[in-house]
Amino acid sequence: MPAPDRPAVTVESLVGQRVVDDPASLDAILATLPGRVTVLRFAPDEALILDGGFRSSRPEVIVEDEVGFVAITVDADVVARHTEWSLPGVGSVAQGAVAGVPAKVARLPDGRAWVVTQAAYLADLLDRLT
Repeated sequence: MPAPDRPAVTVESLVGQRVVDDPASLDAILATLPGRVTVLRFAPDEALILDGGFRSSRPEVIVEDEVGFVAITVDADVVARHTEWSLPGVGSVAQGAVAGVPAKVARLPDGRAWVVTQAAYLADLLDRLT
């Protein structure tokens, strides 16, 4: 019996800065970033700024380099089969369990999904999706 087709998956390590500040100040910081910078908001007072090389001159802002996240890009239908919630529309981000793994999901214009999770969960996520 032939093996089932496995979905095409692209994996990338994410490098950025985790930024913690009060929500209003963090909103102001994020509003000044160039449009090419990807931001994942973890909480009202915390965000991950990807590939932005962000630094703050304000000592009360916590900025730490972060390398503990990965992203996979896979067909959105594959992800949808492994969630109990509706995937976000193009340009939006949602969070929840994907195949039992905590993740953030963004829908890409080409019909794929960009799934971000902690690097420690990558093997489980890939095993469950493919």
